[in-house]
Amino acid sequence: MKILVFQHVAIEHAGSFREVITAQGHSLHPVELDEGEVIPPLEDYDALLVMGGPMDVWEEAAHPWLTAEKAAIRAWVGAGRPYLGMCFGAQLLAEAMGGKVGPMQTAPEVGMSQVRQVGAAPLFAGLPAQLTCFQWHGAEVNELPPGARLIATNEACRVQGFALGAHAYGLQFHAELSETTAQEWAALPEYAAALEAVNGPGSLPRMLAEVDANIAGLKTLARRLILNFLEGASA
Repeated sequence: MKILVFQHVAIEHAGSFREVITAQGHSLHPVELDEGEVIPPLEDYDALLVMGGPMDVWEEAAHPWLTAEKAAIRAWVGAGRPYLGMCFGAQLLAEAMGGKVGPMQTAPEVGMSQVRQVGAAPLFAGLPAQLTCFQWHGAEVNELPPGARLIATNEACRVQGFALGAHAYGLQFHAELSETTAQEWAALPEYAAALEAVNGPGSLPRMLAEVDANIAGLKTLARRLILNFLEGASA
């Protein structure tokens, strides 16, 4: 399959998903929207990954390309095509398909986290009911799109995962984490500010140590989840 990837900052790419996808014989085609790259003809691709970013879904004035991206997502998902959105990509899916996104009602969620499954989603096949994952977000889905179903939640953020039909998924947490992801993201001023606001000054080394201690499990989660997505997309 040819997999289109919408990126919103260079360091938020498909992460550890990339090695699994290419090992399965598929190809990735990233488009850096924040750098002015144009969305290609959608009919040339088989699946769509939409990654995270430091901006918010309501910031079209600052990021005019968001309008075209939302329209592309709406057309793609409306046509019943395979979609997986991570963090900002999940929020874009919700917004594009008629849901609502806003600032978190509690503090931003940054660092290692526990998320529990709700129901049985094919995306989570073979994974435990309780997932250890990584978070870095200050916005959340307040209202699911019409027809969407909740598939993951936790106490900090009710909508940790949702599905639209059998083909489109949005995950608020970051399942694509690699060994270098957290360190790279901490270099972004927006993310560094959120980290210190939640965990206090000087909290980066503690967070990196927690990620290192959990990296084997995080990569197992990434592998199983993206394989499940690819299987559904191929079908």
